[in-house]
Amino acid sequence: MSAVLIVEDSQVVIKVLHYIARKTLTTFDVVFAMSAEEARLALAKRDDWFASIVDLNLPDAPDGEMVDYMLEQQIPTIVLTGGMGDERRDALLRQGIVDYVQKEGLYSYQYAVNLVNRLHRNRDIKVLVAEDSAVTRWFVSDLLRRHQFQIAEAENGKKALDAVLADDSIDILLTDYNMPVMDGFQLIHALRNKHEKVDLVIIGLSSADDKYLSGKFIKNGADDFLYKPFSHEEFFCRIMHAVESMERTRELHRLAYTDPLTDLHNRRYFMEQARKQVAMIDSTESALSLAILDIDHFKRINDNHGHDAGDLVLIAFARSLRQAFSRFVVARMGGEEFCILFSGLPVDRAARLLDAAREQTEASGVDTPAGSLSFTFSAGIAEMSSGGSVDELLKQADTLLYAAKEQGRNQVMKSEALDCLRSEFLL
Repeated sequence: MSAVLIVEDSQVVIKVLHYIARKTLTTFDVVFAMSAEEARLALAKRDDWFASIVDLNLPDAPDGEMVDYMLEQQIPTIVLTGGMGDERRDALLRQGIVDYVQKEGLYSYQYAVNLVNRLHRNRDIKVLVAEDSAVTRWFVSDLLRRHQFQIAEAENGKKALDAVLADDSIDILLTDYNMPVMDGFQLIHALRNKHEKVDLVIIGLSSADDKYLSGKFIKNGADDFLYKPFSHEEFFCRIMHAVESMERTRELHRLAYTDPLTDLHNRRYFMEQARKQVAMIDSTESALSLAILDIDHFKRINDNHGHDAGDLVLIAFARSLRQAFSRFVVARMGGEEFCILFSGLPVDRAARLLDAAREQTEASGVDTPAGSLSFTFSAGIAEMSSGGSVDELLKQADTLLYAAKEQGRNQVMKSEALDCLRSEFLL
């Protein structure tokens, strides 16, 4: 666990920061110091410092010497101050501090502590800077590195487009307007045909004097726009707003497409993905199989052991499916029914994988308040044919699932097996 150092000489303020940090900075060791001397001693004891919150004016470091020292140690530093002039603020920002926070009450202390968590989350966010000026590209990238973002760079729109299409981990694009080969407008047009706003945040940059340029950028698909030159604070505020908006949108998207009990995808997500895959069948000529799974005698589990035990069975089953079929789309369709979309896999291979999972499920148990419970599942699996639809595929798999249950449950039924059963019945 890495550490955060908080340096503040006021007993009252340190108590407030201690209270907030204890509730907020749960992933860090938080170390407090009330003087520059204490802070230096604490720093010498370990080398895994993630960030610091430092009072600008300490009794033994009255002119910001402790802030200077932190920056020399390359520790991201948030400055606390009772007040400062514009020149000092600008100088600190040029030095490389993360941000400064004026001591104006509980909210300002909460902001400073929350900013540490923001820096920690930023490490998982990748930003692509598309800018033809090497100086501006370095400047923007340097500002982003202060806030711990991952950085990628492109010197024109075409290279930026190639980078985004090749790297799904890029979350934010900062793009200049005037660039060779492909300008900012062309880049946004090309990307928005493939990436919705939930997938990629785009912020336009330009030093152009056209006052309508920001509106044009946003109407063409950008999320925000900044005129150059911009202040450090304006840049950080816009970036933070964009990141937090992206996270809220993604969380809403996750909630809309996730089953709350099992944390698997839900029916809505599964149907959307299935329709996309079916639409690609004719052009890619790839295989597509769909399985419907149903826990055997699930009502009995609820009736005999209670719904809490039933929920634990559903959660354990979902976990095993997620582990066994991580390459594929797995969803809870409702109740005890689950679906798996086997993209690129013919029905025979998919059925063998599913049967192996069935054997593993039969041999396992689930710990519940009612004791260890064992259970099995039945499945029907069908393969998509050219010109077919998702509804037809689901109907075929459901028919096969019903046949598996009719044949005694705890088995995987595919179309060839059902044909054999029909032949035996006719004979």
